[in-house]
Amino acid sequence: QLQFVESGGGLVQPGGSLRLSCAFSGFTLDYYAIGWFRQAPGKEREGVSCLSSIDGNTYYTDSVKGRFTISKDNAKNTVYLEMNSLKPEDTAVYYCAAVHGVFRSWKMKFDYWGQGTQVTVST
Repeated sequence: QLQFVESGGGLVQPGGSLRLSCAFSGFTLDYYAIGWFRQAPGKEREGVSCLSSIDGNTYYTDSVKGRFTISKDNAKNTVYLEMNSLKPEDTAVYYCAAVHGVFRSWKMKFDYWGQGTQVTVST
């Protein structure tokens, strides 16, 4: 049974940092693309970053390039999203998701979703 456990969200001041974690059980990450998405109040969900385990490629939406870094620890079966220089507009519920295969576009269907973790950037 596939399970996700997301953690690392919280309240941080603008300019601060957080690291989100998504720990998987029930399968290994080797053949999956793992994405981070976010949804702010009143807005549509958007793709933030994705890592394709098969080819090692990483992807970022323009608004987070240079500030966010996605990585994975195979031994811990965990994917991380390191978020630096956080801005109020980064405030959202962040979700991790998985799809078998490689990442092709933000429009592709991710089959497995976590419950989400709240990130709030505010003074």
